[in-house]
Amino acid sequence: MKKGLLYLAFIGVFFACNHTDEINESNLTPLQKLEAGNKRFSAGKPVHPDETLERLRELKKGQHPFAIVVSCSDSRVPAELVFDQGLGDIFSIRTAGNIMGDFELGSIEYAIEHLNCKLIVVLGHKDCGAIKAFINSDGHYEHFDHIKKIIEYIENEKEEKYLASHHELNLDKAINANIKHGVTALKTSEPILKEFYDAKKVQIIGALYDIETGKVTFNK
Repeated sequence: MKKGLLYLAFIGVFFACNHTDEINESNLTPLQKLEAGNKRFSAGKPVHPDETLERLRELKKGQHPFAIVVSCSDSRVPAELVFDQGLGDIFSIRTAGNIMGDFELGSIEYAIEHLNCKLIVVLGHKDCGAIKAFINSDGHYEHFDHIKKIIEYIENEKEEKYLASHHELNLDKAINANIKHGVTALKTSEPILKEFYDAKKVQIIGALYDIETGKVTFNK
């Protein structure tokens, strides 16, 4: 009898703690939500929130993502899993090397203007294949496919040119330079993003994902 009561008491405390965590989670800022989610993911304790059919049907009424994540198309870098989020939580933009052209910028502008997102994260990752291709090409990529356009885009980033001109071009530095370029490009993109950033209506930061540990380091 006593064991049964102790068991029930334990279950009650367990669910009460979980409920408290949910309430606290709802009070976090968008960046804090991503940080908390990545902490769960990298610790091997994701909770996989908002993945039910009930959630999907709820979203039919409209979406309200709390963050925009611009990340690489690499299959090892799915933003929703890396940050332990679910359906409707993240507005995701994915291209090789997390590069951005007019279509990507237009999508981001939509999320800022019409979905009221307050945070943009440019998420690069270690061992990025697109950055590797850029470095290995050494300015002489001989194939005439669309991959060439990706390499040329990265090659023309002023942050990468700076590294090359100072003989400091290596994979890790090039990845960080690419993230920095993305953040700067968003902060200065006219007419929408620059206006929102200058008015402090949106936060724009870079981050680096370690594909070995699962940890994300934010450049605040």
